[in-house]
Amino acid sequence: MVKIDGTVIKETRYIALFSCVLSLLMQAVFLIVLRRFDYTVLLGNLLGLLIGVGNFFFMGIGVQKALKKDADEAKKVLRFSQTARFFGIFVLTIVGVLIPIFDVIALMISIFFPRIAIAAKQIKK
Repeated sequence: MVKIDGTVIKETRYIALFSCVLSLLMQAVFLIVLRRFDYTVLLGNLLGLLIGVGNFFFMGIGVQKALKKDADEAKKVLRFSQTARFFGIFVLTIVGVLIPIFDVIALMISIFFPRIAIAAKQIKK
């Protein structure tokens, strides 16, 4: 079991909080603008958050592991981490698209919230 570095936890919390705020805004848009809100929107949003924030978290774990290796091993660890994360994103997104309890639009939009959070943090700096 890997001990999770404090920086990974701190940054993941930031990404998760920022993503949750964006998710609430998206829920409001669905409710007010699109006049369409049901449990599928909420479930799609939650699955998208799980995918996006989970990807960020596991990326942090991969980087943490790579920092303890030499250069060649670090490249292998990061390559494996990226491949595994992309496979996970692909599988969970396909599940979300194929199972009708998830709203596809809410799912696809919320997957990108962590990227927006990262960009916002970079702009703030």
